[in-house]
Amino acid sequence: MADTKSTPLTGKALLQKMKEITHLPKREKAKECGYFSITKDKQVRVNLTDFYDALLAARGIPLGPESTKDGRGREPTYRVSVHKNGQIVIGSTYTQEMGLKPGDEFEIKLGYKHIHLIQLGENKEEEEEEEED
Repeated sequence: MADTKSTPLTGKALLQKMKEITHLPKREKAKECGYFSITKDKQVRVNLTDFYDALLAARGIPLGPESTKDGRGREPTYRVSVHKNGQIVIGSTYTQEMGLKPGDEFEIKLGYKHIHLIQLGENKEEEEEEEED
């Protein structure tokens, strides 16, 4: 479809360029950052989707399959609810991200409107520091 494809900016270079061209409309910004191609009939085609994806990735928000999905189509939200039986369940996505294994133990410290889970057995020095705080 396209004869010519530009080399688009990514990462820090893209973010820096965006600071320089804040006055331009979004299509012009995408074009200035290299997110366009020239079609066979010499028309300029701006690719806003790739431009927005690159902006999000440059800001540390990936949208691709490398995101932190748990395999069941749900994204981790870092929010939980108290169940009808009074329990709070922390899903496997979070425990895997932390490298926790079956049998790992935690001390529960209650505060006003918050709960601290302190892992036990990993490092006695860390436990002692927590107790001092």
